Amino acid sequence: MRILSKLGIAAAAVTLVAAGTALPADALTVTQAKAAQTRLNKLGCTAGPVDGKIGTMTKAATVRFQSANVLSQSGALNSTTYSRLMAATAKRCDVRSVPRRSGSGRRIVLSQTQNWVWLIDARGKVVRQGGIIDNPSYLRAGNYTSGGKCGRAARIRKNTDGASLYLNNFVRFAPCGIGFHQIPTYKSNGKQIHADYLLGTNYKASHGCIRVSASMSAAIWTFAAGATHVVVMR
Repeated sequence: MRILSKLGIAAAAVTLVAAGTALPADALTVTQAKAAQTRLNKLGCTAGPVDGKIGTMTKAATVRFQSANVLSQSGALNSTTYSRLMAATAKRCDVRSVPRRSGSGRRIVLSQTQNWVWLIDARGKVVRQGGIIDNPSYLRAGNYTSGGKCGRAARIRKNTDGASLYLNNFVRFAPCGIGFHQIPTYKSNGKQIHADYLLGTNYKASHGCIRVSASMSAAIWTFAAGATHVVVMR
C-alpha cells in the first residue's frame, strides 16, 4: 500500500483505503476500474467482464447503480459514485423498492426517473421487476389502464412498426399506440436492435412505447391479460 502525504492527499482528493478502493481523482486506474466492475456485478448491475475497461456495458451498469442509489445518472464513476458503490450500504440495481405514492392493489408501476418497472399483485407483493427504456416526452406521468385504445387491439403477440421490426408481446395501455413490448427485433433475423444491458438506462430512447427484456415482456403479457392499472411516475 502506498502512503500519501497530507499534501498529496489534498492535491489528489483521494483517500487510500485498500488496493482498488481508493476514490478516483481525475481517472480510474485499471485496478480501480476492475474493483468497480466486480462490485457492480455483485450488486446485480451487470457490468460485464472484469477487464478494467470502462466501456458502454460498464457505463450502463453505472447508470443503473446511480438510479437505484439516487445519484445523478451520468454513467461516470466519479468520486461520489465510487464511494457509494464501495460502501456497505450500497443498494442493489436489480431489486428496488416500489416508489411511494404509486397507489395500492394490483398494478404495474413505471418510474421514468429510475427507468424501471414493477408488477405488483393484489396483496402488494412485487412479482417481477426490471429495467425499461422509454421516452418521457411521449408518455406523461399519470394513471392508465391496459386494454384496447383508439379502436386498436389491447394485445398483439407480434406487433410491427410497419417496416423492418417486430414489437413482440405488445400490451397497450395508453392512447393510441403506446404499450409495453420486447426490445424490437429485426424481422429478417430475429435479433434485437440493442442489447438487454441498456435497459434501465437513458442510453436509448423509444418512440413512445416501453421497451423491456423478452422475459419481462412475456410476464407483462400474462399479468395484463385483462384490464390492469398502470401507474407512470417521473
